[in-house]
Amino acid sequence: MSKAASLGKYAEQRAVDYLRQQNYQILARNFRWRYKEIDIIASQNKTLVIVEVKARTKLYFGAPETFVSRRKIQNLVEATNAYMDQFQIDWEVRFDVIALHFSRGSWEIKHLKNAFNAI
Repeated sequence: MSKAASLGKYAEQRAVDYLRQQNYQILARNFRWRYKEIDIIASQNKTLVIVEVKARTKLYFGAPETFVSRRKIQNLVEATNAYMDQFQIDWEVRFDVIALHFSRGSWEIKHLKNAFNAI
Protein backbone atom coordinates (compact mmCIF):
# COMPACT_ATOMS: atom_id res chain seq x y z
CA MET A 1 0.00 0.00 0.00
CA SER A 2 1.35 3.42 -0.92
CA LYS A 3 2.08 6.09 1.65
CA ALA A 4 -0.82 8.22 0.34
CA ALA A 5 -3.24 5.27 0.51
CA SER A 6 -2.14 4.49 4.07
CA LEU A 7 -2.65 8.14 5.05
CA GLY A 8 -6.10 8.11 3.45
CA LYS A 9 -7.23 4.97 5.30
CA TYR A 10 -5.89 6.35 8.59
CA ALA A 11 -7.61 9.70 8.06
CA GLU A 12 -10.93 8.06 7.21
CA GLN A 13 -10.79 5.93 10.36
CA ARG A 14 -10.00 9.01 12.48
CA ALA A 15 -12.94 10.82 10.84
CA VAL A 16 -15.28 7.88 11.59
CA ASP A 17 -14.12 7.79 15.22
CA TYR A 18 -14.66 11.55 15.50
CA LEU A 19 -18.16 11.37 13.98
CA ARG A 20 -19.17 8.55 16.32
CA GLN A 21 -18.00 10.64 19.29
CA GLN A 22 -20.27 13.42 18.00
CA ASN A 23 -23.26 11.00 17.94
CA TYR A 24 -23.41 10.44 14.18
CA GLN A 25 -24.50 7.04 12.93
CA ILE A 26 -22.18 5.69 10.24
CA LEU A 27 -24.27 4.24 7.41
CA ALA A 28 -21.54 3.47 4.87
CA ARG A 29 -17.86 3.87 4.15
CA ASN A 30 -16.30 4.12 0.71
CA PHE A 31 -19.65 3.88 -1.08
CA ARG A 32 -18.98 3.46 -4.79
CA TRP A 33 -21.25 4.23 -7.68
CA ARG A 34 -19.75 3.90 -11.12
CA TYR A 35 -16.35 5.60 -10.80
CA LYS A 36 -17.46 7.90 -8.00
CA GLU A 37 -16.87 7.39 -4.29
CA ILE A 38 -18.19 8.85 -1.05
CA ASP A 39 -15.75 8.47 1.84
CA ILE A 40 -18.33 8.40 4.64
CA ILE A 41 -22.12 8.46 4.70
CA ALA A 42 -23.54 9.23 8.12
CA SER A 43 -26.82 10.34 9.63
CA GLN A 44 -27.84 12.61 12.44
CA ASN A 45 -31.40 13.67 13.24
CA LYS A 46 -32.86 12.47 9.92
CA THR A 47 -30.17 14.32 7.96
CA LEU A 48 -28.00 12.38 5.55
CA VAL A 49 -24.45 13.65 5.99
CA ILE A 50 -22.05 13.09 3.11
CA VAL A 51 -18.47 13.44 4.31
CA GLU A 52 -15.38 14.00 2.21
CA VAL A 53 -12.18 13.35 4.16
CA LYS A 54 -8.99 15.23 3.29
CA ALA A 55 -5.65 14.83 5.06
CA ARG A 56 -2.22 16.37 4.69
CA THR A 57 0.98 15.91 6.64
CA LYS A 58 2.25 19.30 5.54
CA LEU A 59 0.47 22.50 4.54
CA TYR A 60 2.92 23.65 1.85
CA PHE A 61 0.25 23.72 -0.83
CA GLY A 62 -2.70 24.70 1.36
CA ALA A 63 -5.11 23.38 3.93
CA PRO A 64 -6.59 19.93 3.25
CA GLU A 65 -10.15 21.25 2.83
CA THR A 66 -9.08 23.44 -0.10
CA PHE A 67 -8.48 20.33 -2.21
CA VAL A 68 -12.16 19.53 -2.82
CA SER A 69 -12.56 20.39 -6.48
CA ARG A 70 -15.68 21.40 -8.36
CA ARG A 71 -15.54 18.04 -10.19
CA LYS A 72 -15.32 16.17 -6.87
CA ILE A 73 -18.40 18.02 -5.64
CA GLN A 74 -20.31 17.02 -8.80
CA ASN A 75 -19.22 13.40 -8.31
CA LEU A 76 -20.34 13.45 -4.66
CA VAL A 77 -23.75 14.81 -5.63
CA GLU A 78 -24.23 12.14 -8.31
CA ALA A 79 -23.13 9.33 -5.97
CA THR A 80 -25.38 10.72 -3.22
CA ASN A 81 -28.38 10.67 -5.54
CA ALA A 82 -27.59 7.05 -6.43
CA TYR A 83 -27.26 6.09 -2.75
CA MET A 84 -30.57 7.76 -1.89
CA ASP A 85 -32.31 6.02 -4.80
CA GLN A 86 -30.79 2.65 -3.94
CA PHE A 87 -31.82 2.81 -0.27
CA GLN A 88 -35.00 4.85 -0.80
CA ILE A 89 -33.92 7.67 1.50
CA ASP A 90 -35.80 10.95 1.38
CA TRP A 91 -34.00 13.02 3.99
CA GLU A 92 -32.35 16.40 4.00
CA VAL A 93 -28.74 16.13 2.77
CA ARG A 94 -25.70 17.97 4.03
CA PHE A 95 -22.20 17.90 2.57
CA ASP A 96 -19.35 18.12 5.09
CA VAL A 97 -15.58 18.01 4.87
CA ILE A 98 -13.41 16.62 7.62
CA ALA A 99 -9.88 17.94 7.25
CA LEU A 100 -6.96 16.45 9.13
CA HIS A 101 -3.42 17.70 9.23
CA PHE A 102 -0.39 16.79 11.27
CA SER A 103 0.82 19.65 13.42
CA ARG A 104 3.20 19.78 16.39
CA GLY A 105 3.30 16.02 16.82
CA SER A 106 -0.42 15.30 16.64
CA TRP A 107 -3.33 15.27 14.24
CA GLU A 108 -5.72 18.22 14.18
CA ILE A 109 -9.28 17.61 13.00
CA LYS A 110 -11.46 20.32 11.50
CA HIS A 111 -15.12 19.53 10.76
CA LEU A 112 -16.62 21.86 8.18
CA LYS A 113 -20.40 21.42 8.20
CA ASN A 114 -22.28 22.50 5.08
CA ALA A 115 -18.92 22.84 3.33
CA PHE A 116 -20.66 23.25 -0.03
CA ASN A 117 -24.06 23.04 -1.64
CA ALA A 118 -25.10 20.69 -4.41
CA ILE A 119 -24.44 22.31 -7.77
